Amino acid sequence: MQITIIERILSVRERIAVAAGRAGRLPEEITLVGVSKRHPAEAVRAAWEAGVREFGENYVQEAREKRAALEDLVGLRWHLIGGLQSNKARLAVSLFDTVQTVDRLSLAQALSLEAERNKKELSVLIEVNLAGSAIRAGVAESETQALCEQVAALPYLRLKGLMGMAPLCENAEGARPHFSRLRCLFEALPGENQQVLSMGMSGDFEAAIAEGATLVRIGTALFGERPPRN
Repeated sequence: MQITIIERILSVRERIAVAAGRAGRLPEEITLVGVSKRHPAEAVRAAWEAGVREFGENYVQEAREKRAALEDLVGLRWHLIGGLQSNKARLAVSLFDTVQTVDRLSLAQALSLEAERNKKELSVLIEVNLAGSAIRAGVAESETQALCEQVAALPYLRLKGLMGMAPLCENAEGARPHFSRLRCLFEALPGENQQVLSMGMSGDFEAAIAEGATLVRIGTALFGERPPRN
C-alpha cells in the first residue's frame, strides 16, 4: 500500500519530537521545511493541507511555477536552498522569504540591492562548506565570521544564522562532528544573528537536532523519492 504524504508528515514529526526529547529540547523549537524540489505543486498542496507551511526549493524557475499554481494557499513561506547566481537575485528576492545559500559577498550585495528596490526585508543564512571540498558550495569555515559581519551590515538583508550540509557519511552519527562544528560557528555570532541553524536532511536530521538544529530540510522522508528529470 502506498504511503500518503500525510502519513509521511506524521512520521517525520514524530521522529522530530523523539529526537528533540532525547536532546532535552521541545519539538516546537525545530522548524520543518519540506523540500519540494522536482515534486509537483499538488504535493506541496497536500503537505500544506497536512499543516506544513515552510517549503524549500533549489531552483528559482521551478519555484516561480509552483508559486503561481499555489497562489490560493495562505501562510506559505518559501526558502531557497539551492545555489544562486547573482544575476538571478531579482527573481529570487521576488519569490523567496529566505535565501539559505548566501556564500559570498557579491551575492549578498546583489540580493541587498534587489531587496532595496522591492522595499522588502529578506531573511538570509550563510551557507558553510562543512566538507572542506572545492566542489561543494558554501563559504569556508575559517571565513564564515568575516562574511557574516559583512552581510549583517548590508541594508534590507536580515542575517538570521547559518546553513550547512554534512558530507556523505556511512551513518547519521558520522555527521554529528560536522554539525557540531557548525553549531560552534553559529554560537559565535552576535545574538541577533543566532535565530536559525539550518542543518539536517532526511538521512541525518535526528543527529542534527541532537547537535542543536533549529530548522531541518526534509525532502524524501516527506514526499518520497523525487521524480526523474524530464
